[in-house]
Amino acid sequence: MKLSHFSFDLPQDLLAEYPSENRDEARLMVLNRKDQTIEHKQFKDLIDYFEPNDVMVLNNTKVFPARLYGNKEKTGARIEVFLLRELNSETRLWDVLVDPARKIRIGNKLYFGDDESLVAEVIDNTTSRGRTLRFLYDGSYDEFRQKLTDLGETPLPKYIKRDAEPEDEERYQTIYAKNEGAVAAPTAGLHFSKHLMKRLEIKGVDFAEITLHVGLGTFNPVEVEDLSKHKMDSEEAYITARATETINNGIANKQRICAVGTTVMRALESSVSSDNTLNEFRGWTNKFIFPPYDFSIANSMITNFHTPKSTLLMMVSAFAGHDFIKEAYEEAVKEKYQFYSYGDAMLII
Repeated sequence: MKLSHFSFDLPQDLLAEYPSENRDEARLMVLNRKDQTIEHKQFKDLIDYFEPNDVMVLNNTKVFPARLYGNKEKTGARIEVFLLRELNSETRLWDVLVDPARKIRIGNKLYFGDDESLVAEVIDNTTSRGRTLRFLYDGSYDEFRQKLTDLGETPLPKYIKRDAEPEDEERYQTIYAKNEGAVAAPTAGLHFSKHLMKRLEIKGVDFAEITLHVGLGTFNPVEVEDLSKHKMDSEEAYITARATETINNGIANKQRICAVGTTVMRALESSVSSDNTLNEFRGWTNKFIFPPYDFSIANSMITNFHTPKSTLLMMVSAFAGHDFIKEAYEEAVKEKYQFYSYGDAMLII
């Protein structure tokens, strides 16, 4: 498979600027791989496709308010700083992206907040757009983290051209988010409401929670025609003994194991044992899944509609079959499904 195999025309008006009014009332396209059928449903109809003891695997990462705006010393130029990851909590070193990047050099200082009580110094140019900053703040580590939270905004994806609104703080977060560390939401999970989770629980569906802290590498464009040459950014993941046991029991009993989102699928496939069961995991993964690929753990998945040439579309094509996904996406465009982070959902069984 080549990069050009994942190109398609996506009208701009199908990129979702806002979430659906109610989480579980987004549209749901259901793809049946065995029968090669496509159905059009609402997300809450998901419950009809699962039986007692089926397992849904959720990514419980929590998005932190990673987008800050600071002013450059002397010129006062407004600079966007996007926090990627903390490198050292003691020295308060962070990997960040800055925009506009051309204005920021090593040694520059940036001031944040009306009182300018938070200052950052650029100490390294890590990539063309990336920088390493050292934050300077008079206060304890907890106070420093609270300051970042207070000054930060919900890191909506760049395709959303509006500013973050108060409701985004809640809606760009799954209802089961627990472990802070993501700079982007695991968006397939945004469609679950408390009511739907309760109904699935009552039906007897088991939930297993894993953590993969989504980084911006998920959205990095693929710039090589030969997919085997593309390198994914590493992301931190944790799969506990408890989650492993729930999932492996499901596999042993031939239940449906559903990966809720591409992030879950990537984490699961990063920790497969020799007998195709799941191992506990704690570390970093840069696994890149594209066709052809044999999946070992999940036999169904929930995912949003992805943009052309994205690594997410490649994974979904590997899971459902390239031609079938192509047909489904043509149907989605025709039926005006909403794409991307705040968009509609797809269930592949």
